[in-house]
Amino acid sequence: MSRAATRVAIAGLGTIGRALARRLHDGIPGLTLACAAAHDRAKAQAWLDAEGIDCPLVELDALARHADLAIECAPAAVIDRICRPMLEAGKAVMVLSCGALLERPDLVALAKDRGGQIIVPTGALLGLDAVTAAAEGHINSVRMTTRKPPGGLAGAPYLAAHGISVDGLNEAKRVFSGTAREAAAGFPANVNVAAALALAGIGPDRTTIEIWADPTVERNCHQITVDADSACFTLAIENIPSENPKTGRITALSVLAALRKLNAPLRVGT
Repeated sequence: MSRAATRVAIAGLGTIGRALARRLHDGIPGLTLACAAAHDRAKAQAWLDAEGIDCPLVELDALARHADLAIECAPAAVIDRICRPMLEAGKAVMVLSCGALLERPDLVALAKDRGGQIIVPTGALLGLDAVTAAAEGHINSVRMTTRKPPGGLAGAPYLAAHGISVDGLNEAKRVFSGTAREAAAGFPANVNVAAALALAGIGPDRTTIEIWADPTVERNCHQITVDADSACFTLAIENIPSENPKTGRITALSVLAALRKLNAPLRVGT
């Protein structure tokens, strides 16, 4: 017996949200694009019309009335407005701004209490399945180093608060060293990968990260080193930036891969 299609809402029609809207409109088995929400509704409607995508625009607090799953592609500041109504209705939310979850354990508690679910896709990282598996045993340490073109870090609150400039660099400059929790707060649009890594492994206060502004790289580069009782491994990835230099192209593709798994007859990976 075939199951009813999962109704998907997209919260935010920026670089990632638009890529997802196009693919859902083109068709993914078992999924249907139910609605979207955007800060600038006139701009969003003009884009939808230009793309030929028939999708109603609704307010964030109305997503739960239209969809079974909402995908958060918006600034971290509005994560509560997206997640809370969906979770209160016992529905699912796929969160890309997962750094915001570190300071909101109440959302996880709400999901548990109401039978909802928060899904964090792999995003621009790799190896979260290995980290999750290792966490079933004992992990001694998780370290991460991120290198980005300076423009991909410009405007981060941490840089502004500490008077750190990334303009005109001619060599790599370390702009941060600390925990994943501190990085998520200081670079909310840049290193959600660190939060995802922390959630998969030993938590945000034991996961450490260095962030470098590097004018010699054109891609967003991440290296992870894990020391555990089951395995020791080092993983590296170089992500090609999207039109938004803060976001890698692979992020939207990771969300699509996660969506396909929802109803897939064969699922590969932990």
